[in-house]
Amino acid sequence: MAEMIPIRLSELSRRIYEVLDDSFRAVSFWVVADISNHSFRAQKNYHYFDLVEKDPYSNDIMARIQGKSWGRGAERIAHFEKVTGQPFTNNINVLLNVSVIYHSVFGLQVNVHDIDVNFTLGVLEQQKQATLEKLVAENPGFIQKIGDRYITRNNQLAFSVVIQKIALISSANSAGAEDFRHTLLNNTPGYIFETDFYHTEVQGENNADNFLQKIIEVFQSGKQYDALVIIRGGGAQSDFLIFDNYRIARALAKFPIPVITGIGHQKNETIADLMVHTQTKTPTRAAEFIIAHNRQFEDEMISLQHAILIRTQQLFSTHFQLLAQHSNAVVNQSRSLLNNYKDSLVQMNQSSIQMAKNILFSNRTSLLQVSSQLTSIPRMILANLASDIRHAAGDLDALQSKFIKNQQGYLQHHISLFRIMSPDNILKKGFAIVKVKNQITSNANEIKVGDEIDIILSDTQIKTTVKKKSTYDGSDFNI
Repeated sequence: MAEMIPIRLSELSRRIYEVLDDSFRAVSFWVVADISNHSFRAQKNYHYFDLVEKDPYSNDIMARIQGKSWGRGAERIAHFEKVTGQPFTNNINVLLNVSVIYHSVFGLQVNVHDIDVNFTLGVLEQQKQATLEKLVAENPGFIQKIGDRYITRNNQLAFSVVIQKIALISSANSAGAEDFRHTLLNNTPGYIFETDFYHTEVQGENNADNFLQKIIEVFQSGKQYDALVIIRGGGAQSDFLIFDNYRIARALAKFPIPVITGIGHQKNETIADLMVHTQTKTPTRAAEFIIAHNRQFEDEMISLQHAILIRTQQLFSTHFQLLAQHSNAVVNQSRSLLNNYKDSLVQMNQSSIQMAKNILFSNRTSLLQVSSQLTSIPRMILANLASDIRHAAGDLDALQSKFIKNQQGYLQHHISLFRIMSPDNILKKGFAIVKVKNQITSNANEIKVGDEIDIILSDTQIKTTVKKKSTYDGSDFNI
């Protein structure tokens, strides 16, 4: 057996380096991999991470190589983050241009020189398109795609003519929410809004359940909101992945209240934007949209008011002209009628005078006969009446004496009764008069315990205070 000659570890490392250097010197590769164990040292602008490939069926790691990037590579990563809005961090799938290096201490590594922006954007877009296709396929009742537009139950709703009661979903300390509130509060027309806040995190896919629960809370509140507004103040592309969530997009598509988004995403539309009634780019734009909607209604009312005023003036002018025409016609016709009837009246007047003369003449004889009779008949009547008056005068003298005697008897009877019933006579029989507050009363309810009363007897007036009241049955005077 040949004798083994050991070598130092550094020697083995040197040989490995030489082999790898001969094979990979001045050669770079475009590699598709996931980022894992990422860390960044901002002072040196260094990225450290692992590149991993996972089994698509079991998610087991099939390969792992350490990686790093600095200098030009770190600049390209910064460019990638700016263009995509996606931080270079764990669990993203990327296409990297790398070179292979070997270090005797750190082992096999790859050095990143460049990163493909379009590849990552394409992956995110593929995921987004897959979600959109799933939404249309699984929810035909309230999500349809016509051309490039998505027709949902929510974006077919009509806004209230005035948006006043608003449900707002945003994070608790969101600057976007403050911008939204400030814009509504300081609107130029001076509109008043009622806003209820539903706070939750609005970034990161891991917060999707809490976000969905807030949407459900708005629905279950029972309040008659005019709109649901969802806002956030911008951020990286990965921060907006929550708005591409299938369940959130589905809930917004069938939400029964018009939804407005203003999530600060200036570049691309999220799936949530496509599902809701109205999308705006920023929270401030969302508030401005609501103010503009209300202003449009106010302008329509003002325009309608002006139209009514103008139409009223036109109608008044038209009818005034018609009234003037009718007035002139009435005056002219009245004059014509008066002239026509004036001649008829003159003729009728002359006829009446002639007929009256004829009637008076024909009845003159009859009047003379009646006049003769009226002269003799009253004399006979007056003689008879004089005789009747003389007889009646005699009867009246007799009846007058009898009537006066009877009335004198009635008068004496009433005088006796008045004397018997006079207060002075009643007081002498032992009765008394009670006065409360200088007013005579017989009603016990007007007398209270503690009241000062006056009791008047036949020759004495007593002033006393009521100490007690009790019910009396009147048995002492029962006959």
